[in-house]
Amino acid sequence: MNSRMKKFISYYKPYKGLLLADLFCALIVAAISLALPLLIRHITMLLDNKVPNVLEQIYITGGTMVVLVALLTACNMFITYKGHMMGAMMEGDMRRELFDHLQKLSFRFYDEHKTGQLMTRSTTDIFWLTELYHHGPEDILITLVTIIGSFIILGQIDMELTIIIFMFLPFMAAYFIYFSKKMNKAERRSKDRIEDINAQLEDSLSGIRVVKSFTNEHVERKKFGTANKRFVQSRGVGYWSMAYFHEGLYGFTHLISIAVIIFGAIGISGNALTLPDLLTFFLVVGILIAPIQKIINFMELYQVGITGFERFMEILEVEPDIVDAPHAKELKHADGQITFQNVGFKYNEGHEHIFHNVSLNIRAGEYVALVGPSGAGKTTLCSLIPRFYEVNDGQILLDGTNIKDITMQSLRQNIGIVQQDVYLFAGTVIDNIRYGKMDATDEEIIAAAKMANAHDFIMSLPDGYLTDIGQRGVKLSGGQKQRLSIARVFLKNPSILILDEATSALDNESERAIKESLEKLTNNRTTIVIAHRLSTVRNAERIIVLTDNGIEEQGTHEELLKQGGTYANLYQMQDTVTTFGYSKYKPREPNGTCATAMR
Repeated sequence: MNSRMKKFISYYKPYKGLLLADLFCALIVAAISLALPLLIRHITMLLDNKVPNVLEQIYITGGTMVVLVALLTACNMFITYKGHMMGAMMEGDMRRELFDHLQKLSFRFYDEHKTGQLMTRSTTDIFWLTELYHHGPEDILITLVTIIGSFIILGQIDMELTIIIFMFLPFMAAYFIYFSKKMNKAERRSKDRIEDINAQLEDSLSGIRVVKSFTNEHVERKKFGTANKRFVQSRGVGYWSMAYFHEGLYGFTHLISIAVIIFGAIGISGNALTLPDLLTFFLVVGILIAPIQKIINFMELYQVGITGFERFMEILEVEPDIVDAPHAKELKHADGQITFQNVGFKYNEGHEHIFHNVSLNIRAGEYVALVGPSGAGKTTLCSLIPRFYEVNDGQILLDGTNIKDITMQSLRQNIGIVQQDVYLFAGTVIDNIRYGKMDATDEEIIAAAKMANAHDFIMSLPDGYLTDIGQRGVKLSGGQKQRLSIARVFLKNPSILILDEATSALDNESERAIKESLEKLTNNRTTIVIAHRLSTVRNAERIIVLTDNGIEEQGTHEELLKQGGTYANLYQMQDTVTTFGYSKYKPREPNGTCATAMR
C-alpha cells in the first residue's frame, strides 16, 4: 500500500465508529432486499401447497414485509444522512488540513500558484472526495451482497410479473413536491455557505503577506474554522432533506411492491392473477437493476473522486521551504541593527541571481533609503529580512544574530511593513487596525489611529470604527486605506520599519497626511524606505543605490550628486518631472525629532 493510499484511508480513522454503523446499515439493506423476494417465494409456496388458513398466513407474511420495509427505509435514511455527514466532516477535516498547510508555505509558493486554482482544490475537488468516501464502501458492500444473493435466487426462480398501482402516484407526487422545495432551499443555503468559504479563503490567501508580516496565521485559522463549521452545519440540513426526499420515495416504491404481493396473492387465491405476475418486480427491478446501477455510479464517482484526491495531495505534499531551525530562539526585542553579509538570492534553481555578494550594515535606529532602477531587487532585498524568502548565499544578521536562528514569529513581530498596495480584510475599521495587535484595547486602537492621522476620517464614516469597509476596503479611498495600514503598524509598534513607496499614487492632501504620520512612525526605529521617486528621500540619513551589479553607491543626497554616478543620473531624469512643494521625509535629529526638509 503506497503512502497516498494510506493517507486516503487515514481520514476514516476519526469516524471509524460511524463508518462501521454505516456499513452495518448497508448490510441490513442488502439482506432485506434479498429477503423480500424470499418472502414472496414463501407466499407462492403457501398458495401452491394449499395451506389451511392461507389468507391469514399471507397477512402475517405481508406484515413481516412491512416491518422489514420500515427497517429498510430507516437504514437507508441513516446511510443517506449520517453517511453524508461523515463525508462532510471528513471534507471539513481535509479542507482544514490543507488550509493550515497553505499558511505554512512561503511567498515563493504563492508566486507560482494562482489563488483561484488553490481555491478550487480546497473546495470542488474535496467535495467530490466526500461523495467517494461516503458512497464507496457501502456501494461496494451492497453491490457484492446483492449480486451474489440475486444470482442464487434467480437460479431458483424464472417467473416475472409487474403490476402498477396508480393509487400511490398522487401521494408520491405530493411528497415529491413538498420535499423538493425543502431540498432546493437547503441546496441554496449550502451554496451560500460554500461561497462564504471561498470568499474567506480568497481573502486570507490574497492577504498572505499581511498575515505573515503580522504573524496572525492563528487568527486566519480561527476565522476560517468558523466559516467551515457553518458550511458543515448547512450540509447537515441539506442531507436531512435529501434523506426524506430520496428514501421516502424509495419507501413508496417498496409499499407498491408490497401491495403487488398482497393484492396479487389475493387475486391468485381467487384465480384472477397468476403467480409469475407476482414475481416480476422483485426479480427484474429489485434484483438486477439496482446493483448494476450502483456499479456504474461507483465507477464514475471513483474516477472523479480519486482525481480530486491526487490534486489535493499535490498541494499537501509541498514541503515548506522556510521553517524554524531546531535551535531557533525567540527574539523579545530587537535593537534594529541589520547586517547583510555576502547575500545572494534567486527565485528558483536555474534562474539567474537577482543579486549576489551584497554586503550592507544598517545601524540601529538609522533611516536609510533604498533606490535604484526597476527590477534591481529593492523589494526583494527587504523581503529577505523577515524571511518571506530565504537567502541562497551568505547570511543576514539582526543585532549580530543570524535571522535563521530566530523564530519566524518573533522575528516578524519586530518588523513592520507599509506597502504601496494596501491590503485590508473584509470587516470593520476597528478589526483591520486591530490586526496589528490582536489583544489591543479599543483605546489603544484609537490612539494608533490618531497617530496615523486616521481618527478624523474614521469618525466621519457612517458607523465610525464599526463601519464595514467592504471586500479589500473598496468603500475607502486610497489615502484612507493607507492610513489604516499605518495605524495597524503603529499598534504593532515594531523595532524595524520597511516602507515600500507608501505615498506614491496618492493625491496631495492624502500624501501630506500620510507623510506626517510616517514621520511619527519612523522616530526611534530602524527604517528602510524603498523609493521610486527620489525626491521623497533626498533627506534620508543614507541613500543606498541598488543596481543589477549589487550595491553600487552609498551616501547622502548631496554626496551622491557630487559623485555624478548612477544616483545623480536617476535624480536628474526624475527632476524634469513637475514636483509639488510640500515636506518630504525628514531625517531625525539626535533627540529623535524630525528636521524640516526644504525643497
